[in-house]
Amino acid sequence: MTFHSEPAGAGSIETTMNKPLSHLRVVDLSRILAGPWATQNLADLGAEVIKIEKPGAGDDTRQMGPPFLTDEHTGEEGDAAYFMSCNRGKKSVAIDFSDPRGQRIVRELARGADVLVENYKVGALKKYGLDYDSLREINPGLVYCSVTGFGQTGPYKDRAGYDYLIQGMGGLMSVTGERDDLPGGGPQRAGVAVADLLAGMYATTAILAAVQHRDRGHGGQHIDISLLDCMVGSLVNQSMNYLVSGRVPQRMGSGHPNIAPYAVYPAADGHLVLAVGNDTQFRRLCEAVGQAEVGTDSRFATIADRVRNRAELDAWLVPLTRSRTLSDWTSLLERAQVPGGPINGMDQVFADEHVVARGMRAEVRHPRYGRVPTVRNPMRFSATPLEPGSAPPMLGQHTDEVLRSVGVTPEQLAALRQAGVL
Repeated sequence: MTFHSEPAGAGSIETTMNKPLSHLRVVDLSRILAGPWATQNLADLGAEVIKIEKPGAGDDTRQMGPPFLTDEHTGEEGDAAYFMSCNRGKKSVAIDFSDPRGQRIVRELARGADVLVENYKVGALKKYGLDYDSLREINPGLVYCSVTGFGQTGPYKDRAGYDYLIQGMGGLMSVTGERDDLPGGGPQRAGVAVADLLAGMYATTAILAAVQHRDRGHGGQHIDISLLDCMVGSLVNQSMNYLVSGRVPQRMGSGHPNIAPYAVYPAADGHLVLAVGNDTQFRRLCEAVGQAEVGTDSRFATIADRVRNRAELDAWLVPLTRSRTLSDWTSLLERAQVPGGPINGMDQVFADEHVVARGMRAEVRHPRYGRVPTVRNPMRFSATPLEPGSAPPMLGQHTDEVLRSVGVTPEQLAALRQAGVL
């Protein structure tokens, strides 16, 4: 069986010409969230992303529900909402690459690709000839990105790593949750998979940097993205607070270790976020509630004063926040130019007039589910706008189309399908 790839960079340009990465082709061997989040970013930016999935099963997130989408004609359950959240704009190719014939096809796709993303265990793809060292022999310009829990080196490199575990091991859960001495105290996982998402964003950035490096004539390279590295690297002020002071940061509920008032406070009818980021804003808050003198009180005059005297600050502030409704507070804070507002549920988020005006909820057409909702990519370009692309694909939806592009004939497709390779 002979294949003939297009050269690297010859992706599906005609449909994405107006997007920044329309010149790139990406082979996506990743599953779940961290890798697919990176490749969805690339797809949103215009790259042709070819998602390789296991025939008959596909990405694990297709089954991670409920909720599931339903067939617009039969009403049968289909893919999970989870899958739809991180696979927009991709082409699905169903190939069993444990079979040597499937391996040859994936290798041929990699020969004509700019980027390959995978999140298998360290060394797991070597036996299929799909590891970096094997593929760079046939494509020296390939940017190969591996996303794992603990990276390609170190004593934990062979361990499986999931977001929840990484949030714990990476320190995030040590500073997330109510104070241990209060009701409900103890460590909490963040409400979304932030370790996965951060790894996906770091992977996107690293891939784009490596493509630039390659395009300056320096060849491809292997990118090693570790969820644990990304989590530790994203602790920002909490990690530096520790490294500078030697004191281990503690959970503070909604409070901030370096700024006050910067927390959730009780309103008359709900919860109010106050995010007073500097001394000028604090003085404006005091003036807005008719107590300007508090803004110059020696206990509260500077950020450092307010952090050191947090208990006294809250003793003054809580009765005030309880005295007004959220609506009243929102209006008052907007007039005073002090950041603050309600804690919105998802229904309120997508009904918010500003979110609506920014078009963050969008729809795409799916061949099985009809019009399905999606969340618009937040990157805004003046010359190359990122309108939502195609819907997340059905399993194997683009197998024939993509394989024909590397020279697989209809007869070969039929034989591969009969053999269970596709």
